[in-house]
Amino acid sequence: MKIRSYAGITKPSFLLVHPELPALTSRNPQFTSIFTLRIPCNREKLIGMITRSQYSVADRRSATRYGDSSVSNKNTNRLGRRQGGSSSLYSRPSLLDMKNDRMENRARVYEFLRGIGIVPDELDGLELPVTVEVMRERVDFLHKLGLTIEDLNNYPLVLGCSVKKNMIPVLDYLGKLGVRKSTFTEFLRRYPQVLHASVVIDLSPVVKYLQGMDIKPDDIPRVLERYPEVMGFKLEGTMSTSVAYLVGIGVARREIGGVLTRYPEILGMRVGRVIKPFVEYLEDLGIPRLGVARLIEKRPHILGFGLEERVKPNVQSLLEFCVRKESLASVVAQYPEIIGIDLKPKLLSQQSSLKSVIDLSPEEFGRVVEKMPQVVSLSDRPMMKHVDFLKNCGFSLEQARKMVAGCPQLLALNLDIMKLSFEFFQPEMQRPLDDLVDFPAFFTYGLESTIKPRHKMVSKKGLKCSLGWLLNCSDEKFAQRMDYDTIEMEEMELSPSFDMNTLTEPKNDDSGSDYDDSDDDYV
Repeated sequence: MKIRSYAGITKPSFLLVHPELPALTSRNPQFTSIFTLRIPCNREKLIGMITRSQYSVADRRSATRYGDSSVSNKNTNRLGRRQGGSSSLYSRPSLLDMKNDRMENRARVYEFLRGIGIVPDELDGLELPVTVEVMRERVDFLHKLGLTIEDLNNYPLVLGCSVKKNMIPVLDYLGKLGVRKSTFTEFLRRYPQVLHASVVIDLSPVVKYLQGMDIKPDDIPRVLERYPEVMGFKLEGTMSTSVAYLVGIGVARREIGGVLTRYPEILGMRVGRVIKPFVEYLEDLGIPRLGVARLIEKRPHILGFGLEERVKPNVQSLLEFCVRKESLASVVAQYPEIIGIDLKPKLLSQQSSLKSVIDLSPEEFGRVVEKMPQVVSLSDRPMMKHVDFLKNCGFSLEQARKMVAGCPQLLALNLDIMKLSFEFFQPEMQRPLDDLVDFPAFFTYGLESTIKPRHKMVSKKGLKCSLGWLLNCSDEKFAQRMDYDTIEMEEMELSPSFDMNTLTEPKNDDSGSDYDDSDDDYV
């Protein structure tokens, strides 16, 4: 049996072919609606065959649609890449593009810096502003602080500091501490690295540490102005070891604050390389360790004298100018600055001056330096005025030379006071000039406090004594002498000289960290 039409049906409920069945829809234009179909005898087999045919055609269409979609997506992606990714919402420049932009910006910044005289070679690798305008702002701000192009070339890394994030917070903090704005320029020249620091992490802990060293809050600004580099030190490093060593050799703990305030550079000194060798050298000269500690308390800046560059050559110069080796300790103890100045030219000048005026021999000049080492720092003109005064008083050149060699302090005393003492000596005391030649230290005693009252007591008692016996003793000792009926020869004392024991005597005051700014006793 054969069917040649769409509508051929054997039973009303059995549909062989339906016009809407997808299985009969084909893309082949040569397919005709008339075909021959053999009908199986079994109904279930016929239905299964039709169903499998439908699924087979559907699968081919699905595969065709999926394949077309994949090809379309690949083409679209390739197109998007050819167009620079403009079709993506999240498109951004490539890493290479960003790197090129940074290089171009840095090149423009470098060109600006070279144009104003700054060499930017050291700035490679440092994060810099991306625009010339921001860099110009930094340079202008540093100029307002007083820094010059030369200063910036000395430390170009400061150009990596942000004005708002680094410079202003640091300068505001220093100002609140009390550091004067007038010192900012010098502060930054000496320690520009402070602009890189964090106020909370770096600067504030250092200030608290200094206060813990008994430096008074009001003195903190002075310490920072004098030694800005202290802001970069580690708290448990050099600072703590140098202070511990000083306390260990005998510097009073209550004096540490004053010592550091006057010479904060100690905080940056290495104990093994600087402080300890210096202390041991002074001990070798004959100054006891406790005496060295007392010298440091009074004049801590002596620790800054270069041992090899200055101290040892100066000691050698003293020996060359007839200062005896056993007197070196006394010389240094009396005038510690003598080992830190440019000494040899001063020794030559003073020796030449005194030789020309009073014919002082080299050996006598050595004795002068031993008794008053400050003589090396005296000015020629005032010194000559004192020599002229002695000559005007009637002393011969020989007597004047002997007086200066015996008491060099005559060259530095107040001339008006010397005149008053001499005016009392001649008419009131009625002594010969030879008494002053034998005891020229007479001029160093107070006229109203010592000379007049003691002369009155001796005259009332009718005692005859030398000026040395009269004056060269304490008030307590003089009171004992007034009980004597006669003057024994052993009571005659020599002119005063420096006593090393006075250097190591404990202090009677509790001055704490108070100090005197003056480093020189003679001008």
